[in-house]
Amino acid sequence: MQNKLKIINDPVHGFIRIPHEILFDIIEHPYFQRLRRIGQTGLLNLIFPGATHTRFHHALGAMHLMFTALETLKQKGVKISEEEEKGAMLAILMHDIGHGPFSHALESMLMDDWHHENLSLLLMNKLNDEFNGDLSCAIEMFQGKYHRKFFNQLISSQLDVDRLDYLKRDSFFTGVSEGSINTQRIISMMNVCEEGELVIDAKGVYSIENFLTARMFMYWQVYYHKTSALAEFILVKILERAKYLVSQGIDLPATDNLKYFLYRGKSLATDEDIERFTQLDDNDIIQAMKNWQNSDDFELSYWCKCVIQRNLPKTIISSHPFDEKFIEEKIKNTNEFFGINNGKDLVHQIKRKLLPYDTEKQPIYLLQKNGKKIRLEESEDQLLSGLMVNKTKRYILTFPRDISSIIS
Repeated sequence: MQNKLKIINDPVHGFIRIPHEILFDIIEHPYFQRLRRIGQTGLLNLIFPGATHTRFHHALGAMHLMFTALETLKQKGVKISEEEEKGAMLAILMHDIGHGPFSHALESMLMDDWHHENLSLLLMNKLNDEFNGDLSCAIEMFQGKYHRKFFNQLISSQLDVDRLDYLKRDSFFTGVSEGSINTQRIISMMNVCEEGELVIDAKGVYSIENFLTARMFMYWQVYYHKTSALAEFILVKILERAKYLVSQGIDLPATDNLKYFLYRGKSLATDEDIERFTQLDDNDIIQAMKNWQNSDDFELSYWCKCVIQRNLPKTIISSHPFDEKFIEEKIKNTNEFFGINNGKDLVHQIKRKLLPYDTEKQPIYLLQKNGKKIRLEESEDQLLSGLMVNKTKRYILTFPRDISSIIS
């Protein structure tokens, strides 16, 4: 009989235990193994060469942190059954199973407006049928329908094990130390209040503030880095252009599954859609971009060369929108340089905004010694939380690098 209670060596958390056989069975399933071929951070390795880790890494790390969090809560007297433990670990293990190639960037291009969480839920339900209903508890927790709220908060909230893992993991692989957080300290401060909600022991206030600031720094320094934002934007432009060209009767070389989605019209997801989607990964897109560099279509060829040859357009970042005349000047110079009349398709203003801490959407509560809970931003001990409740915006103007020398 096969031993399914394995131990996995993870570069971020060390040894990760698989304490239940069904976790191993899900990890071994083709739906989950596909995550080995889905990058955690899209094209971020164009900026941070070490950022080549995958969704597979991240899902295992999040599962490990869930196990650690549940053990902590048990030690504090919170009753958690084995069934609930399995459910919570399965839910976080599968939370990203619906991610498509290059993660967030292309999900709306391939499956219309299907968010990866919708696809994850759909795949969870298919797996639940396959495993004779053993995932039902996990699905309830994932959807927030389980009667004990803190399980869903550990899966999806402003302080969940998903964020705890990806911040620490992305910080590790990018080498950006500002994103490093003490996950063990944060988890050790977790508790459950009388209402059954996840709270943080009041003495952990500074660890939580460090987590929020680390997240903010990672967004502006890594995820929303101007070149990172540009690379994600380019991926969307490539798929957008490719779908337009095939709609005009132009045949583009692509793998069978990618070609299927290029031709697919807007409609509800069918069984064939789901089956083909679970066969797609980053390799399909990379292979397509390698081929499409040589396309007769100037725009498609241009964008693909930008990525494959890492000859990225020029970017300028600002906290204010760029002047329309300034943008028009870029378009004019682009048209003149390339001898085209659609320069507006190569010049774009990208907007990014971030709310570091949302006081309305599942606020973080601190549990005081007297048993009462207060909002994080209302604590007398907080130093930074009150400063992180406002949205910040950045505007990124991108235009062909070739024209930068002819612009004053």
